[in-house]
Amino acid sequence: MDERKVLIAPSILSADFSRLGEEIVSMEKGGADWLHVDVMDGRFVPNITVGPLVVSAIRPLTGLFFDVHLMIVDPLRYIDRFADAGSDMITFHIEACENPGEVIRRIKARGKKVGVSVRPGTDISAVDSVLEQVDTVLVMTVEPGFGGQSFMEDMLDKVKRVRRGFNGHIQVDGGINRESAVKAVRAGASVLVAGTAVFGQEDYSRAIAELRGTSNF
Repeated sequence: MDERKVLIAPSILSADFSRLGEEIVSMEKGGADWLHVDVMDGRFVPNITVGPLVVSAIRPLTGLFFDVHLMIVDPLRYIDRFADAGSDMITFHIEACENPGEVIRRIKARGKKVGVSVRPGTDISAVDSVLEQVDTVLVMTVEPGFGGQSFMEDMLDKVKRVRRGFNGHIQVDGGINRESAVKAVRAGASVLVAGTAVFGQEDYSRAIAELRGTSNF
């Protein structure tokens, strides 16, 4: 993997849901690489967002790579439904399942890429046993559940630790702006999940280009 290639993954959590289809089309035209879909169940995190029906509804609108981030308990139960809905990668939380290997096998059996995520309070060593089996590690840089939070800079140590022994993509998710993006990329991140840093701007193309420019350090 070329660590200098930074991918931008706008998170629909920050989109205007009254015109979600238009927002997604604008993201693709604006140069986004992936679309990040935050799925919350009100149990693993204190919020409820979207489910497979929404993923299925927006799938025909864009050719963007769909990274579906499951912030839910017992993710194994829902792998098939999100795979059927059109996910390209399914990212689950290491804290949310007793047997992460089983979750990984199920995702791969459906022909999807696999991501594993850790909350801020979880030691990064929790993913050591699955690093060779996943395509992406997602380091949460805010407490999962709500958008608009401030970037937790101490999470960069996790990014550095993973990068030393992992050749896949490392995502950072939460509080991403131009300043925090530079720090994340320097630490080894290659995918920036951005909410208000993109959807909160008037010019999506410019916002995406500015974030991608953080690789030029």
